[in-house]
Amino acid sequence: MTPTTETTVGIGGAAESTDMVLNIGPQHPSTHGVLRLRLVLDGERIVRAEPVIGYMHRGAEKLFEARDYRQIIVLANRHDWLSAFSNELGVVLAVERMLGMEVPGRAVWMRTLLAELNRVLNHLMFLGSYPLELGGITPVFYAFREREVLQNVMEEISGGRMHYMFNRVGGLKEDLPAGWTARARAAVADVRSRMDVFDDLVLGNEIFRGRTRGVGVLTAETVHAYGVSGPIARASGVDFDLRRDEPYLAYGDLQDTLKVVTRSEGDCLARFEVLLEQTHNALDLADACLDRLAELPPGPVNQRLPKVLKAPEGHTYAWTENPLGINGYYLVSKGEKTPYRLKLRSASYNNIQALTELLPGTLVADMVAILGSMFFVVGDIDK
Repeated sequence: MTPTTETTVGIGGAAESTDMVLNIGPQHPSTHGVLRLRLVLDGERIVRAEPVIGYMHRGAEKLFEARDYRQIIVLANRHDWLSAFSNELGVVLAVERMLGMEVPGRAVWMRTLLAELNRVLNHLMFLGSYPLELGGITPVFYAFREREVLQNVMEEISGGRMHYMFNRVGGLKEDLPAGWTARARAAVADVRSRMDVFDDLVLGNEIFRGRTRGVGVLTAETVHAYGVSGPIARASGVDFDLRRDEPYLAYGDLQDTLKVVTRSEGDCLARFEVLLEQTHNALDLADACLDRLAELPPGPVNQRLPKVLKAPEGHTYAWTENPLGINGYYLVSKGEKTPYRLKLRSASYNNIQALTELLPGTLVADMVAILGSMFFVVGDIDK
């Protein structure tokens, strides 16, 4: 009889004391981008977590140095592909500040309106995709229906469905088409009338609440330590919103309508609630902008620019409250037609780093729920 050798691997107590390294990705989780998580597990519990980024790096910041001030808008447009209009906005605000340029009042209100419509489009994507990541497929169909209504009016003015390229240094590409404001108002009312789907279908679902309540609690201290911003920070009780605290565009005149939504729990459920309530408020802000535009007389929506646009030598920093959080744009000019340096401070980059504090101690089964509730776009991380 031939002797045999038996090897026992990972049984009983031996398995409980053995750490396992698990790679989640690199993959494309629910269209938000290619991300890899390196987890160290003790059984079913996460001991350490490291987000590994860079799989989508396109070198946008370096490309800015080889494009003039008109061309860099198309590059900045794409890092958070769900917030294209807001991305453009930060760049043109920085360049206009360098030039000391005043933008026509009509353009200021139009920019504010389009920024809030873009905010709703961004949030609707996550309001639909987050339940999908937890196994609920129905909400994403409703989310895309509402997105389609708003994308129709955005496409009408710009010709683009996601990358609008409607901002210009000094204002906007052109005035709104005849009758557009009425169609936009109808679209906003249409979306608002059906937003209770997310209150009833998602927040009213006991399985959704069971998977998210008390899961992935992010403390205010961690928010400050990692520079987390946007809906995620406000869900942890950090009451900060640039639109209120350092107003730009027309937000200074919208303080009666603007509502900064906060929660104190800091868990996955709180983050979803903040996102949903913020979507309602963005629709209200869009209506307020449409009301003001109706009162304004016809006028220019941009400034005449020289054929070759050069920013004076110096540097400036502009920041905006993008849908996912604070975006900063540090512009350095040597007096040429291209930036010497344009550094992006993107919301998702800081927000995703907090996973190193958020995931340890949680179960692998809760990892997807926590990851999805961080509402990130990987292009916004890698730039």
